Amino acid sequence: MKPAPFGFERPRDLPAALALLAEANGSAKIIAGGQSLGPMLNLRLVQPELVVDITGLAELKQAERRGDELVLGACITHADIEDGRTPDVTRGAMRGVAANIAYRAVRNRGTIGGSLSHADPAADWVSALAAFGARLTLRSLAGTRTVALEDFILGALESILRPGEIVATIHVPARPPSAHWGYVKSCRKTGEFAHALGAVMIDPSAATARVVMGAIDTAPIVITDAAELFGGRVVGDFKERFDVRVADALLAKAGIGNPADRHIHVSVLRRAVREAAA
Repeated sequence: MKPAPFGFERPRDLPAALALLAEANGSAKIIAGGQSLGPMLNLRLVQPELVVDITGLAELKQAERRGDELVLGACITHADIEDGRTPDVTRGAMRGVAANIAYRAVRNRGTIGGSLSHADPAADWVSALAAFGARLTLRSLAGTRTVALEDFILGALESILRPGEIVATIHVPARPPSAHWGYVKSCRKTGEFAHALGAVMIDPSAATARVVMGAIDTAPIVITDAAELFGGRVVGDFKERFDVRVADALLAKAGIGNPADRHIHVSVLRRAVREAAA
């Protein structure tokens, strides 16, 4: 199939893009890498009156370290991160996530901001960046606001983005020297979307843990104080205290009724914990 007819604009800067989106009043779509929007247009799952191309906006291609966080423009590609063209505050963790997204052709074009805006719970950045405690800066003509990633995703393909608003920057806190990282996903074959994701950042020195279970039918499960998964204490050999029953109960509470599906998610999360402990 081919997309329904639509207007096309390539603004010169971010204020011009925001003005176009505001004028469209919800009838426009943004295209950056086009890895999600392109197929949706061709299948006529979306039929916008206007497509706004932001790939040329220099403001959205910046990447810099500011104090104890990395600030990434929304148009940074997965390959930019994979190849080390951006600063790294995660001691290689983000490069590892990026390198395992889909295929190289997708990583060359797909953007971190586009992936988050699409709000697919099976997308790698949605879970990985939530585990890091990332924040997003959202911009529109009405102003700017900053939100935690776990508050940004409301459900499958649903976010808090308002009409005329875009993800402008992603703020990733530096990974503490004592923090352990684990990230595991289960796919039927290489390059496909995951059907289970587990991301953990565990810091025994601070007795803290952030745990994410993604690729479910709703927003990922983000546990910002995950001590309950480790018998109440995140110290020492934490992998031995990982409680599969607590993880299973959290999945059941989130509406995952099939025990077999919950078993896959729990197994993937347990592998992520073991990876973090290695």
